[in-house]
Amino acid sequence: MPRSMHSLRAQIMVVALALPSLMAQSGSACAQSTDSTRQSKEPLFTSRDAIVAAGFAAIAAAAIPLDRSFADYLQGAPQTNRFFKKVAVTVEAIAEPGAFFIGGALYAAGRLSDNERMADLGLHGTEAIVIGLAITNVIKFAAGRARPFVDNNKPHDFEFGRGLKSHDYRSFPSGHALIGFAAAAVVTDEARRWRPESVWYVGPAMYGGAMLVAASRMYDNRHWASDVIVGAAIGIVSGRKIVRYHHTHPDNRIDRWLLGVSIVNGAGLGEARLIVLPQR
Repeated sequence: MPRSMHSLRAQIMVVALALPSLMAQSGSACAQSTDSTRQSKEPLFTSRDAIVAAGFAAIAAAAIPLDRSFADYLQGAPQTNRFFKKVAVTVEAIAEPGAFFIGGALYAAGRLSDNERMADLGLHGTEAIVIGLAITNVIKFAAGRARPFVDNNKPHDFEFGRGLKSHDYRSFPSGHALIGFAAAAVVTDEARRWRPESVWYVGPAMYGGAMLVAASRMYDNRHWASDVIVGAAIGIVSGRKIVRYHHTHPDNRIDRWLLGVSIVNGAGLGEARLIVLPQR
């Protein structure tokens, strides 16, 4: 096997192994604070967040020189595998538009069944995705990075503002990766609050699914490796900060209006309709 291929595989292993360890470090930080910060005075962003952000930035920077190699490899032999193609289509659909339908369904079902945790999960997950996508789209429009299918030989093709002109130049960062990792972060952190012992299987399942979404975007030649890494970072930060904010500020307007209501059947009150009653 050529020496360059051995080097590429070694570099890929470094990036692949660094991501889970960084997520574990960030998750550990969250675990240390969630049990005691329901109404904590600790700021929403801490120095530890800066360390985690710097770690993701370093991994993304390390991946940029490999962008073309990743793209060349994934557009080669793996493209002949039908199973990979089916998995890519499925996980992408689950991420978008699936994540919005899932979040909305969880919220609606939770409110109708008076299941606070279910409604909480649906609302906060959707909110994290919406906020994360807003940030991501601003960067996409400004960065104007060409997608791999435009020219696989130009991973450094950026042009300020070009993303406003065409979807083909909105590669950086990946919105699908953001959605997958934002959902994973919210579900994992909410599960940690409800049942801490469940994190050991909920976390790997959710983050594993998010990594499949990110990989599928590279497989489909829609994003470079560095795109999905930065999208993942934004998603994790969005998800964790939304959960932390809402649980340390229980009287915020969003929760007060969207979670602090009861939905009752008006038939019991002589009316054949649903009634939303604010709670105090």
